[in-house]
Amino acid sequence: MFDLNRLRALRAVATHGSMTRAAAALGYTPSAVSQQIAKLERETGSPLLDRQGGKVGLTPAAWLLAEAADEVNAVLERTRSRLEEQRDQPTGRLVLATFPTACRGFVAASVADLAGRHRALDCRLVECDPHVAISLVVRGEADLAVVHDWHNTPLTLPASLSVTELGEDIADMILPEGHPLADRDMVTPYDLRGERWIGHGPGAMCHEWLVRSFSDLGIEPDVAYRVEEFESQIALLAAGLGVAMLPRLGRGTLPPTVRVVPMCPAPSRRLSAVWRSQADRRPAVHAALAALRGRRPGADAGPAGEPVESPGQAC
Repeated sequence: MFDLNRLRALRAVATHGSMTRAAAALGYTPSAVSQQIAKLERETGSPLLDRQGGKVGLTPAAWLLAEAADEVNAVLERTRSRLEEQRDQPTGRLVLATFPTACRGFVAASVADLAGRHRALDCRLVECDPHVAISLVVRGEADLAVVHDWHNTPLTLPASLSVTELGEDIADMILPEGHPLADRDMVTPYDLRGERWIGHGPGAMCHEWLVRSFSDLGIEPDVAYRVEEFESQIALLAAGLGVAMLPRLGRGTLPPTVRVVPMCPAPSRRLSAVWRSQADRRPAVHAALAALRGRRPGADAGPAGEPVESPGQAC
């Protein structure tokens, strides 16, 4: 019999391509991952890692074991779902992955609701980018993920995942006080030609969305300040260094030295929850989805935790 934790360590190395990144994903030290794989090599009697030029590759035997680990995890997933169904209540551990603004905007409250209603459920949270969150769910390192995508920059989801929409998140232009457009009732992309932008760097979903939003109109936005955190972007805005387009979710209170001006047409991103289809019948997943729907943007949690729709906002 092979130890499941050792198979999991091997699968993480196969996924991330290095001991360091695998250890970070698992919450271990690199030496602990190395020890797990060394023990697995002794169990199997086969070399599993091919170290060349500072890089770690997997041998054919290792890839065979990594595939077996996926199959074992699938069986365990189905078994866990059936056990929870027999108990007819959410139990065990549930790991939820989410991106930062969703965490501030509604996921934290959802997790609190979940903990209050289901004492036998141990809910854990991981904050990360949507692409990373999806990978965590696919690999079984997270059970559920809250993700977002812009309508012109859609996510590609693996066929093994189920998805449900949670709502929309509208973005507005944020301008420094005294900017020529700051007193407008609304602005269009054409009004923003020649501006210096504050935004995420290449590779981030929000960067690709910004570039596509304007490239469709023959405009290339000049992202002069590439900043990952929205709070840092707001600090640069307050200093009068540029303009930004920020979603409303988790934005918080803005300083008095900036102005919010709606865009027309109003850009929005889609909020969704994704989970492994094999876990469709898990009561824990259903309970988590109910908690997320009850706190999603545009809904207020009713007395029984059921979502009560509130009027949407237009541009």
